[in-house]
Amino acid sequence: MELLIITGLSGAGKTRAADICEDLNYYCVDNLPAALLPQFAALCSAAQGRYERAALVMDVRSLPDHNELIGVLDALGKLEGTVRILYLEAQYDTILRRYKESRRPHPLEEPGGDIRHALERESALMAPLRDRADLIIDTTGLSLNRLKAAILSLVEPDRESFTVNMISFGYKLGIPQEADLVFDVRCLPNPYYDDSLRDLTGLDPAVAEYVWRDGSAQALTDKLLDLLCFLIPLYEQDRSELTVAVGCTGGHHRSVAVAQNLADALELTGFTVSVTHRDKERQI
Repeated sequence: MELLIITGLSGAGKTRAADICEDLNYYCVDNLPAALLPQFAALCSAAQGRYERAALVMDVRSLPDHNELIGVLDALGKLEGTVRILYLEAQYDTILRRYKESRRPHPLEEPGGDIRHALERESALMAPLRDRADLIIDTTGLSLNRLKAAILSLVEPDRESFTVNMISFGYKLGIPQEADLVFDVRCLPNPYYDDSLRDLTGLDPAVAEYVWRDGSAQALTDKLLDLLCFLIPLYEQDRSELTVAVGCTGGHHRSVAVAQNLADALELTGFTVSVTHRDKERQI
């Protein structure tokens, strides 16, 4: 069993972190009282894998007695499985702005009181939990994708944090809606008009040789590779994946050959790449 406790300052992004964990197949529970943690962990362990990964969002309202919480955490550490603490914080000015935008009260804010005093009190109350955290993330100015990458580094350290999804497609059947970048290779020699190649695909050596024979395909893919090697590190700054679509008329020949060539070259460069030839098996 994997148990992740998501905690930290109110307004620092715990709800967003929980959404990310839910996308990673965690069973998420919001604001579970600390006293119920052992029972919840026992329930997950007895559920025969149904709740093998669970994430609990806990804020200052869930932790009225921090001495009790330390005892609970010590008890959880003796259970079979992994228990980790993710602590989120942000600069006070950032949290103040977020509360102003949401128009919600801070849980420790007194009527007519100063929210900054509530933040200072909360920081003091949460300090023992912060000291025990496995990962502390300052979400000030942090994009959602960078937050996801940081969480992945904790819960799935062996998982690649950025992937290039390469898709070949046919314009006859529409541009993939998920594409971030689209490249049109209908300018290249078309094997469709060679009867011996019509029923083959861009993965067949004979088709690839036809597409590459006059040098234009090589020149084009070289330039596309240079462009992608420049762009991918820029996209890595605020997202976890990039979808590149390469299209020809039917999606059988030119787009398949070029997309596969680009994918192979990017892998050799060190990028993590997945390849999908969307329309390769469809009738022309």
